Amino acid sequence: MSDRAEMKGPNARRRMANINGGGAKQANGSKWSDAGEKPPHYPGKVKAEDGVHNRASKNGKGDRGMPVQQQQLTNGSRKHKSVADDINEKLSCHVLQESLLSSASGYSNYRGILNWCVVMLMLSNARLFLENIIKYGILVDPIQVVSLFLKDPYSWPAACLIIVSNVLILAALYIERRLAVGTISEITGLILHIFNLTSMLVFPAAVVLTSTSMTPVGGVLSLGVYTVLFLKLYSYQDTNRWCREIRQAKARRLTRSYSCPSVAQSNGSAVHMNVSYPGNLTYRDMYYFVFVPTLCYQLNFPRSPRIRKRFLMRRLFEMLFLMQLLVGLIQQWMVPTIQNSMKPFQEMDFSRMVERLLKLAVPNHLIWLIFFYWFFHSCMNFLAELMQFGDREFYRDWWNSESITYFWANWNIPVHKWCLRHFYRPMLSKGFSKFLGQSAVFMVSAFFHEYLVSIPLKMFRLWAFMGMMFQVPLAWFVGRYLTGNYGNAAVWMSLIIGQPVAVLMYVHDYYIIHHVTTT
Repeated sequence: MSDRAEMKGPNARRRMANINGGGAKQANGSKWSDAGEKPPHYPGKVKAEDGVHNRASKNGKGDRGMPVQQQQLTNGSRKHKSVADDINEKLSCHVLQESLLSSASGYSNYRGILNWCVVMLMLSNARLFLENIIKYGILVDPIQVVSLFLKDPYSWPAACLIIVSNVLILAALYIERRLAVGTISEITGLILHIFNLTSMLVFPAAVVLTSTSMTPVGGVLSLGVYTVLFLKLYSYQDTNRWCREIRQAKARRLTRSYSCPSVAQSNGSAVHMNVSYPGNLTYRDMYYFVFVPTLCYQLNFPRSPRIRKRFLMRRLFEMLFLMQLLVGLIQQWMVPTIQNSMKPFQEMDFSRMVERLLKLAVPNHLIWLIFFYWFFHSCMNFLAELMQFGDREFYRDWWNSESITYFWANWNIPVHKWCLRHFYRPMLSKGFSKFLGQSAVFMVSAFFHEYLVSIPLKMFRLWAFMGMMFQVPLAWFVGRYLTGNYGNAAVWMSLIIGQPVAVLMYVHDYYIIHHVTTT
């Protein structure tokens, strides 16, 4: 070692002793001075620490802008605090908390359980479907589907009946034109509309009941078209009457609508002009309203800017695929179960009846869900996109229904809007209570349900009517005593069990009338 290094050695050792608090310790806890040995010498490190010590001693502060003694105390307190935290963690491992499956925990991420339910549902239905294939074989028959619509290939009564409906549509337009120019009075127009709307319900029912070549499926299809037209024409005459009242009272002026657009070409896109009453009383406007997926007529239909071809093709593919799936599931799954249910119903074997009912509930509910998606999402969106109809709210979150009334108000928005606009609110404005208004809405719905089932089957048992009217006390009970998840479970239970009961009742009575009586 050089002389210069030897001269700096003792001073460096003294500085090291000051900085390290009296000397560095060995691994066994003794100091270098206690062992009688000299500590190792690091000149570079000594110089760096010497500079820090000199700056700290000159300024009286440490490297964080605080006094050296205070910094040492802070570092020591942090060290003691971390040690105390470690000890506390070792001593206590419990806190005040609820179980995840308790409602008080506030936990809501049950995605894994939902996936498990879906997997279990798929596996159980796959087992049932495989059991059905093994027991009955392949029952899907496309030729039999055609026979459901036609008995005679040269007689198409359902299609002819639908074509004849144009006469009643044009009659409603002619009546409104005469009312608009004042050639007939309001009373005369009202009588003519009542006669026309009554014909909408009576005429097709009479044809279905008297025609021997009309199949039940064809009857349901034709009566369904006439029912939709009845609701549309009722809204049509109601809205035009309101327009006349506004025009006569000169309260305000309606703007022109998109329901009857005057189309002009501008840069390759259609520019829609507005119409005002009575400019809306045209063939174009009437048939646009007939084909558009809504039951409520208005002079200002929202319009989409263009037709999305990819969206249209997706909906068309869904329509075709799901239609085939529905027919296949009905033939393969529901028909054998219904046929096997006839004997327990005839013998009034209640245990077997309940077993058949529960067995039918699964395929019936699955088919109903597929039908909902097929009709309210695929078909109505396809038609709306084709007609450039902008209001696509055909349903809301009915699956989250916690009451019966919420379900019926959100699963079929076009019918719900019609009932509110043309039936429920007019009743309230005339002084009726909300309960009577809701009961009347359920009664009208019950009438049309029975109308669409009993007349095509050519028998009157009122099972659909009573099933709909039973919704009134059920809605009161669920709304009063069940809330939250319990109310939602009650809604699902009514959907899963209620529909198979009505199906079995009608099939049983139809079988007794048309098969047992003839044999």
